[in-house]
Amino acid sequence: MASTGPPQSLKRSDTSLTREGDQLIITPLGAGNEVGRSCVYMSYKGKTILFDCGIHPAYSGMAALPYFDEIDPSTIDVLLVTHFHLDHAASLPYFLEKTTFKGPVFMTLATKAIYALLLSDYVKVSKVSVEDMLYDEQDILRSMDKIEVIDFHQTLEVNGIRFWCYTAGHVLGAAMFMVDIAGVRVIYTGDYSREEDRHLRPAEIPQFSPDICIIESTYGVQLHQPRNMREKCFIDGVPYECMAVYQTYINTSALKCIENFNDVGPSVVMASPSGLKSGLSRQLFEIWCSDKKNACVIPGNVVEGTLTKTIINEPKEVTLMNGITASLNINTKIISPKNCQSVEMYFNSEKRLAEKTPEVGETVSGLLVKKTFTYQIMVPDDLHVFSQLSTENISQRITFAYTGAFGVLEHRLKQILESVESLPDEESEGPAFRVHERLTMKYESEKHISLHWRSDPISDMVSDFVVALVLNISREIPKVVVKSEEATKTEENSKKAEKVVHALLVSLLGDGEVWREWETGDKCRWKCGAS
Repeated sequence: MASTGPPQSLKRSDTSLTREGDQLIITPLGAGNEVGRSCVYMSYKGKTILFDCGIHPAYSGMAALPYFDEIDPSTIDVLLVTHFHLDHAASLPYFLEKTTFKGPVFMTLATKAIYALLLSDYVKVSKVSVEDMLYDEQDILRSMDKIEVIDFHQTLEVNGIRFWCYTAGHVLGAAMFMVDIAGVRVIYTGDYSREEDRHLRPAEIPQFSPDICIIESTYGVQLHQPRNMREKCFIDGVPYECMAVYQTYINTSALKCIENFNDVGPSVVMASPSGLKSGLSRQLFEIWCSDKKNACVIPGNVVEGTLTKTIINEPKEVTLMNGITASLNINTKIISPKNCQSVEMYFNSEKRLAEKTPEVGETVSGLLVKKTFTYQIMVPDDLHVFSQLSTENISQRITFAYTGAFGVLEHRLKQILESVESLPDEESEGPAFRVHERLTMKYESEKHISLHWRSDPISDMVSDFVVALVLNISREIPKVVVKSEEATKTEENSKKAEKVVHALLVSLLGDGEVWREWETGDKCRWKCGAS
């Protein structure tokens, strides 16, 4: 992440990149090294987004606006507004009615409802001349018709840009926007709060990890009032109209201490306060400051008298909170772009390379995923990392009637298939065997067997074959007729009598002159010599 040189025009151009990968540019048109008129311009792969559209509370007229003259508003694909505060939304009527911007604008339903009330009041109390007025109430009403609403966790797509929002706390309807362009995810928070109040839900932790995080840091070094005082101020200070909106939308609307942090392996921790005066950020700094492999990135302004002001001068030692001196080897970098100063990053579209480059004609397996700009082949394990999709495993089981010997099935399958393996009884809780390491057949009872497998095209095919084989074997099992004890004895006596007759004839005529010609039922005929 690096800041460019002098400010340059942000109007869309067709110049080719000089570095491998794709360039993503983030430029603050307001709130860069200042508080107020939040407005951040982002472009990637020919797509442009504007986050927030506020005014500067210390200025009036055109001077209060973000630096709109640095961009071509007609090229912006979508405008996303996080919440209704003036420093985030008050230049929106001007931008919609008095520039060439024609794209869609999105905010939450509660934000839109309070936006109209707040800006109408802002116009009434503004102490500026008519010539210096940025817009009037009619412009506000016309802007309302152009604003579209988005619900929390609702995914929308505009011109190949996918985005959705999370609750941000802070004020009613405040949202954090996650934007996905060609697989690169950027989250823009606006003001947010992780404190849970009676009237607001805290900011959510996004389900998907972003590649870039743009965070509001205005109050990063300040302590807030206790919760009960904030709630009292909220009730006492909310006008009747806004309270009615609040009652309408209230139902729609991390790491807490160093002891919970498992410092194992590489990690990135975003902690406050940025001045490193106390709290989690100071505790982590004191643990990591002596190791040159670590780094400390400081966003925003550096205030005199804070530890951040001390370490940017790169002293050899720093004093810890317990008074002990420690060596300072950590790498320190301050990232605080000014207005119209771009921050450039490069993203390679190939998120993960194969272990080897396939040869021409070689078969490549995986999941073919169509994203906005490209087709990608992924292994299933990477699907949830590089897309919003995920894989699920379906376990199937079939139980059916079978009265034959269980060993017959295993024997017949071994004659046909290559891999049929018996399983130990302690592993399968009874007789069982596995086919091609995909399907397990279990003996359930004298009349039933069951098949178990995890569904996929190959396993489903193997299971269909095994089921057909079992049903075919069931039809081939011969019928067994149980003979009575009396019939068995009669048959044994007949065989004994036959042996006696044969022995008598042989003793009279010789062994070569006597043989049995045929047998019918329990009778036989002996032929002696030529007669």
